[in-house]
Amino acid sequence: MKTNLLYVFADQWRAEAVGSLGSDQVVTPNIDRFSEESVCCTNAYSTFPLCSPHRASLMTGKYPFRLGMWTNCKIGLEEKIMLKPQETCIANVLKDAGFATGYIGKWHLDASELNFSPHPKSGAGEWDAYTPPGERRQGFDYFLSYGACDDHLDPHYWLDDETQIKPGKWSAEFETDKAIEYMNQKKDGEEPFALFVSYNPPHLPYELVPERYYEKFKNLKVHYRPNVPESMREEGGLLETQTRQYFAAVHGIDEQFGRILAWLKENGMEEKTLVVLSADHGEMLGSHGLMSKNIWYDEALHIPLIFRQKGRLKPGKNDVIFASPDHMPTLLELLDLAVPETCEGYSHADSLIRGSAVPGEPEDMLICSYPGGADMVAAFSKRGLTHKAYGWRGIRNRRYTYVITNGYAPDEPQREFLYDRELDPYEMNPAAIEKDCTDERILAFRERLKDYLELTEDPFLWDRPRCETVQ
Repeated sequence: MKTNLLYVFADQWRAEAVGSLGSDQVVTPNIDRFSEESVCCTNAYSTFPLCSPHRASLMTGKYPFRLGMWTNCKIGLEEKIMLKPQETCIANVLKDAGFATGYIGKWHLDASELNFSPHPKSGAGEWDAYTPPGERRQGFDYFLSYGACDDHLDPHYWLDDETQIKPGKWSAEFETDKAIEYMNQKKDGEEPFALFVSYNPPHLPYELVPERYYEKFKNLKVHYRPNVPESMREEGGLLETQTRQYFAAVHGIDEQFGRILAWLKENGMEEKTLVVLSADHGEMLGSHGLMSKNIWYDEALHIPLIFRQKGRLKPGKNDVIFASPDHMPTLLELLDLAVPETCEGYSHADSLIRGSAVPGEPEDMLICSYPGGADMVAAFSKRGLTHKAYGWRGIRNRRYTYVITNGYAPDEPQREFLYDRELDPYEMNPAAIEKDCTDERILAFRERLKDYLELTEDPFLWDRPRCETVQ
């Protein structure tokens, strides 16, 4: 019998917020037990630490920029950002191989409906979108989802028409209800199932977390990471409250994921199901004075990635460099399916099965971001510049993070940094690099980055003067 696939991922959940694997003051007993039974990838990162770009890469095995996903699916841009229907996605491959395919939760890969109509029949607002049955569902047959809406306590969904479904409960709880319902329907069928469950929490708004979870953290004395500025550590201040709320949401995710694990055990599905737990990107939570994501620091890039199939995958830690495009090929090979030639990522299936490194594994990965705000794009356009040549690009390996940034505005100077995370684990003391640097490490990083830029057809403006002021 073929193996089922259950892929669960949370939005804006950083690797440090896994109780047994990280340093945050979270309480995740179910995920901790799951981790003990699983392969835990300790070097998994979001290639482009933003919702839509990572999700597109997850679904296709391709680099975000090659997909036209240089920012989130949103409103206000001339270019309508979406995952194109013609892309070969993982659900297309699984469906062709005889799997029942399902998707539950946040999608954020379709063009926002307000780009096309001021009053969509679906009622979608802001960045949201109802994705109708058909090719824009990218191979998923069962599709209970929404585009992008962050009302965690009063969520809405669409199924197969434009009528909103409003369950009146915390989004992750409802999505877990429906995931269990879906698996119950499929467990005795002849075809295997492949179900993706996309939780929106702990994504902001941080305060939209059920009181039953927040109660556990409301008096927590927060232990901040060393790179959180003293000015943000006020007792009773905003960051303290938001940190508690974030931890509470993670605790809630743990409870809901625990329900799924219990169902798998009760129904004898643990050996028949490859279970993956991950995230699309992390959360800064005050580190370096920042909130949210879309920056090259570890808090934003580093994500949980945990694989379990009892009787097949030997539990332990695996330090392979795992990038966003690597998910699809790895999953397909773990399911004994051929990887389409369209995939640009690397399959780590052999390493996960063997429990040790395999010759030829990547030693580094591309990290990147592009100016995506409507005002930013307009500012570049006004100067006759392409915003896609700006933002930052970099290389991350087991020890170093190398970054070169052109900034997010036309007048920002180019800067180049190297972080030695072995000596500086909180990335507080980067080496600033001069343009005429002759350090062989830096020259090697530059050449490696140029290889990635060529591969992804990235127009990054490399030779820009360091203190250029565009007139």
